[in-house]
Amino acid sequence: MKKIAIFLSLVIFLAACGGGQMTPPNQPTTIKKTSSSPEDDMLAQGKGIGEVKSVELGTPLDQARVGRGKSIYDMKCSACHKLTAERVVGPGWLGLTKTRKPEWIMNMITNVEVMLEKDPEAQKLLELCLTRMPNQNVSIGDARDVLEFMRQVDGEK
Repeated sequence: MKKIAIFLSLVIFLAACGGGQMTPPNQPTTIKKTSSSPEDDMLAQGKGIGEVKSVELGTPLDQARVGRGKSIYDMKCSACHKLTAERVVGPGWLGLTKTRKPEWIMNMITNVEVMLEKDPEAQKLLELCLTRMPNQNVSIGDARDVLEFMRQVDGEK
């Protein structure tokens, strides 16, 4: 009986010591980031941050939008932005539609505070101009009209 008890104790001891996987104590832990946020994706694509995720541009230009965009420019934008490359308070608009994605332009117009806070390109403009663009409370539809006007300024037909 004593031999059986010793044998069972040995079996239990061996069973408790083996079988499980152990991680080496100094092994670095790697956390894989499997997905990024929609905001990160927009920034990575050069679209800025905001409600405007996609813009379809037509050819020829929508002249009704161009006219409305010019009116909005005259009323809300012309004091700080010229239609040339000249920087006044803000950067000149000439060539802007060639260097920025339409979504970025519309998000900058409609979501300026967040763009200046989080978008690296908007932050570069702030460093260059040293003046924060004020929120003009432009709707997305009005921003699309301004974009169409900018396209005309850049020679789109």
